[in-house]
Amino acid sequence: MRPSEGGNRQGAVPPYFGQWESPRRIRGFLAGRDAAQDPLWPASGAQTAAEYAIWADHLCGMACLKMALAGRGQTWSIHALRRAVQGHGGYVETPEGIKGLIYAGAVEWLRTQDIAAAIRVDLTAGKLAGLLTTHLIIASVHPAIRRPECQPPGRGGHLVLLFGTDSEGCLRFHNPSGDSVATQRDVRLTPRQFGGFFAGRGILLPR
Repeated sequence: MRPSEGGNRQGAVPPYFGQWESPRRIRGFLAGRDAAQDPLWPASGAQTAAEYAIWADHLCGMACLKMALAGRGQTWSIHALRRAVQGHGGYVETPEGIKGLIYAGAVEWLRTQDIAAAIRVDLTAGKLAGLLTTHLIIASVHPAIRRPECQPPGRGGHLVLLFGTDSEGCLRFHNPSGDSVATQRDVRLTPRQFGGFFAGRGILLPR
């Protein structure tokens, strides 16, 4: 049985947002369905459905940031955030494709918003619970974390938002590319489970 919401030792659960506007359609998009067919794409702040589709695979970090800011009472569309962060070097568009999220650009922008974010590249899964008493963490994990019962194929390449622990010591997080409610919202894994996917780096945002 999952612990109750009262098991969150660090405060309220942030609102959930996916990196696509229609969370129920994420499984289809991951399977190859054209994201331009997302009927909610205008809510993203993209100028066209084509722009939305091009960027959707790259916006896990912005979805995490959107969730963290919503927890502070700030409302942003995901592309408004992307453009703001891109203006500080958080994304780079090249002929080969989109590069990012570049942590330094995101942190630079956050500091312009009076949020003293910090980059950490020396983390272990065992350290996360202690940090979550004072911070939210945008953490680098392998996207296969949506299947924690499977052997981790690697570490890093995707971002999730850690926001707390429960009474049993599990880490609690939102996954912007989860393909079901259970793998999207308030996912709970032990530090050992999480550590198999965790790249040891991320962005800390003070509560």
